[in-house]
Amino acid sequence: MAVGLLLDVMRNISASDRFVRDGFWVSKGDFALGSKIGGKRVGIVGLGNIGLEVAKRLKAFGCNILYNSRKKKPFVSYPFFPDVCELAANSDVLVICCGLNAQTHHVINKKVLLALGRGGVIVNVGRGAIMDEKEMVQCLVRGEIGGAGLDVFENEPHVPKELFALDNVVLSPHHAGLTPECFTALRELVVGNLEAFFSNRPLLSQVENN
Repeated sequence: MAVGLLLDVMRNISASDRFVRDGFWVSKGDFALGSKIGGKRVGIVGLGNIGLEVAKRLKAFGCNILYNSRKKKPFVSYPFFPDVCELAANSDVLVICCGLNAQTHHVINKKVLLALGRGGVIVNVGRGAIMDEKEMVQCLVRGEIGGAGLDVFENEPHVPKELFALDNVVLSPHHAGLTPECFTALRELVVGNLEAFFSNRPLLSQVENN
């Protein structure tokens, strides 16, 4: 989903679809240019399981991956930025993949968004409250960032109405993980964890309380 949202924003896929359906190709002529994804510096906030999968896919597109996470990952060679604002300043795109907790609530604030800059794109497949939604909306309306692909929002299912008229914003109703394949994998994981628990074996997806 993160890759799809990014491609949509940068290549204006949904916006150009509306342009054709509304008859504007005939009345207005050529559509606005998009931007290629290859060569872009993509900063991933949260390099857990989801972040790693996003990085792998975007690397295949020729993107340069950077990341911020709670700890530096010794098994990856991507540049690590302990400060999110510094990551944003060195990125063309920010992809939010981290979980929501006291430390990550509104970690993507106005300072981070301004550091990303006028041409920067932000994609959020984490949780809505990781971003300061009001500041993000204002930055988009004022043209202080270049676009956004959003699958999550602070007050779901309510979405800021200011976003509806923006062609550089792609909206999705929080369904990044809603596929038959994902539900099958989840069912298998639950069964595997139960079998491991009742057999006194290590759990497949143990959550550490730290």
